[in-house]
Amino acid sequence: QLHSDVDKGDGSIKYILSGEGASSIFIIDENTGDIHATKRLDREEQAYYTLRAQALDRLTNKPVEPESEFVIKIQDINDNEPKFLDGPYTAGVPEMSPVGTSVVQVTATDADDPTYGNSARVVYSILQGQPYFSVEPKTGVIKTALPNMDREAKDQYLLVIQAKDMVGQNGGLSGTTSVTVTLTDVNDNPPRFPRRSYQYNVPESLPVASVVARIKAADADVGPNAEMEYKIVDGDGLGVFKISVDEDTQEGIITIQKELDFEAKTSYTLRIEAANMHVDPRFLSLGPFSDMTTVKIIVEDVDEPPVFTSRLYSMVVSEAAKVGTIIGTVAAHDPDASNSPVRYSIDRNTDLERYFNIDANSGVITTAKSLDRETNAVHNITVLAMESQNPAQIGRGYVAITILDINDNAPEFAMEYETTLCENAQPGQVIQKISAIDKDDPPNGHQFYFSLTAEAANNHNFTLQDNKDNTATVLTRRNGFRRQEQSVFYLPIFIVDSGSPSLSSTNTLTIRVCDCDADGIAQTCNAEAYILPAGLSTGALIAILACVLTLLVLVLLIVTMRRRKKEPLIFDEERDIRENIVRYDDEGGGEEDTEAFDMAALRNLNIIRDTKTRRDVTPEIQFLSRPTFKSIPDNVIFREFIWERLKEADVDPCAPPYDSLQTYAFEGNGSVAESLSSLDSISSNSDQNYDYLSDWGPRFKRLADMYGTGPDCLYS
Repeated sequence: QLHSDVDKGDGSIKYILSGEGASSIFIIDENTGDIHATKRLDREEQAYYTLRAQALDRLTNKPVEPESEFVIKIQDINDNEPKFLDGPYTAGVPEMSPVGTSVVQVTATDADDPTYGNSARVVYSILQGQPYFSVEPKTGVIKTALPNMDREAKDQYLLVIQAKDMVGQNGGLSGTTSVTVTLTDVNDNPPRFPRRSYQYNVPESLPVASVVARIKAADADVGPNAEMEYKIVDGDGLGVFKISVDEDTQEGIITIQKELDFEAKTSYTLRIEAANMHVDPRFLSLGPFSDMTTVKIIVEDVDEPPVFTSRLYSMVVSEAAKVGTIIGTVAAHDPDASNSPVRYSIDRNTDLERYFNIDANSGVITTAKSLDRETNAVHNITVLAMESQNPAQIGRGYVAITILDINDNAPEFAMEYETTLCENAQPGQVIQKISAIDKDDPPNGHQFYFSLTAEAANNHNFTLQDNKDNTATVLTRRNGFRRQEQSVFYLPIFIVDSGSPSLSSTNTLTIRVCDCDADGIAQTCNAEAYILPAGLSTGALIAILACVLTLLVLVLLIVTMRRRKKEPLIFDEERDIRENIVRYDDEGGGEEDTEAFDMAALRNLNIIRDTKTRRDVTPEIQFLSRPTFKSIPDNVIFREFIWERLKEADVDPCAPPYDSLQTYAFEGNGSVAESLSSLDSISSNSDQNYDYLSDWGPRFKRLADMYGTGPDCLYS
């Protein structure tokens, strides 16, 4: 309540209220100054209100005292329960943790005033999750309450935590939250093989690196704690087998390192150890974190193909060897206990020319035809060995046959030489250096000897000098060479190799005499160049050729024009196929159809009409025969009509300047065919007999009754 010292209680003073919440939350009695709250107040929304009050003279409305300010403070009551703003919670703790291991801390907040009473003082307790976990009443820290909690027995727990204000006293408000605690894994379980021994059967033909078996030691742990390694610690198969771990399944994979042979060894025994890779020292007391098992591998016998004594046979033979010469021998045997006999053959895909044969029983390889080292120096063939009792078992051996060279090829020029000789060449001038090649391959290399043949040794034009390095030089003996006298010289050269016995050949060097410039470069080597001025020049030859072509073009034009003149401009009588009565399956073109008849017949009525066919459409059936009209009298009216229309067309300025077809719709005063009506057909004067209509069946009965002359005639 507000009261002014000036107020005498006579109602002359009026109180007014302003400020925060005035009129909306707080109102004042202007006569007494009592302040009232109009609604429920919530300290958690606003704890303080600042108001201003003033006393006014009711008559003058002027203040009688200065304005005064005061604060209304909202006193708290316990009307808010504790709340877990971060709940629900999830947490993890390692299994086998000791008692008191902290798991997680939960926190509840109370909106009440913590400075007034116990409304905001919270105490925590556990409603669900005992006896495994406990919670600190003041801090909300959750801890383990039992030792040796095993994840493999139970890995997850659901806790319910309560927070109560008023220090947990009766009448306090409370809130709850859930906490999910998961036990994380530790390596507290050693690996154990489910069985003490294993046995597997494998065929001896199993390839190297093939998987023989998969074994796995059980481990209740997960993740890195379950990772393990396998190794062969003992047994007679240490070098034959190896074991590795599958990273995804943690299985031990046993694979083959060497080929198995049933005839050599029928079984192997392996001692295999599985051990954890990450051992926790805290749990070593639980036992060794490894385990042992025995694996026995039984090798099964398989019918194997024959095996050659060597993977590759190397043989040599001279290219001069005769057919049937023995080159060498291959050998194979059946590795199985039965030791079946073996038969040999050559894979002809590796010896398409059939140069070699092999004895099926002994494996002796011989030549089947003459050999040529220059064609093929090394033959690589495949020999097949088959079991006699089971031909499907085939072994393969590889033979490399090297052909030894003999001197069977004569030397020859290394290339086709194009030798030129300048007309101004001097005696002793080098005009060509030559070399030789030989297809043979002597062990000490080639050595060639060059000389001129006996016939050319004493020639006066050229000489040959052997350079002793498998080359030779051709030189001139004189000067004064002239193309007019002789344009080409042929020099035979004799070449001998150093083989035993030696071979030789005669090669001809062609030398052309040329006109050269000052630097000795050939310009012209044809002797015909001197004869050319006496004949026709190039321009004259071109002119003659042009004239010949012009004459040919004229002849072609004349022939073409003559052929065109011989072609007829209109169709002859045999090709004119108009004016026929035919049946078509399409409609006509009406008055614009000018191809179905000949207007020439209208100009002359005295013509004799013959049976003709249309030339615009191919008829589907043969022409219907009709009688031809003989010459008829001239129709004057029709002829005059035609001539008048022709005159109009001749003087028409719009008519086209070429022959055209005029179509008219005038048929004259009568028809030469007379009436086509059948109205008079039933008269007594008619010479038609329609009795045959009664024989055509029921469809023509009506016509037979109308036109028939029998006793049942409709008009009789």
